[in-house]
Amino acid sequence: MNLNALRNMSYGMYIVSSGKDGLGNGQIANTVFQITSDPTVIGVSINKQNLTHEFIEKSKGFSLSILNTDADFKFIGNFGFKSGRDIDKFQNINVKHTSLDIPVVLDNTCAWIECKVINSVDCGTHTLFLGELTDCDVLNESEPMTYSYYHKVVKGKSPKTAPTFINN
Repeated sequence: MNLNALRNMSYGMYIVSSGKDGLGNGQIANTVFQITSDPTVIGVSINKQNLTHEFIEKSKGFSLSILNTDADFKFIGNFGFKSGRDIDKFQNINVKHTSLDIPVVLDNTCAWIECKVINSVDCGTHTLFLGELTDCDVLNESEPMTYSYYHKVVKGKSPKTAPTFINN
């Protein structure tokens, strides 16, 4: 079986953020998708070990910052390969807070989405959070980054906690 076939599935690159008690955290995610349009429901898969998971569970909300192709590996690595338990990932990053008091990363982002959690599904190592759209905006007309672009152009890797991690 050639698991690299899974890399041909289409994904985007996002920073999923949440907050609680005045603190915020964000992480890179590619497993994000729109489920319905009326009401608009978005699904996101988050590893249970990640601090962002804890914040989403507590706050019942999350944001998506849709990364553009200007995001470099250093910027992505800040959110993808470091723990919010050890550093403030938003330090020196342009951030706004939504009406639900959830941080949204504005740097290297073409659009953002805010959702309130309406359901969740236990998927073993991950939770699939289902969120109803509460707010969103387009920041610019830059090209959204795809997961394929991340691997082929940025030369990025996937951490072991990613739902799309392939050990090869």
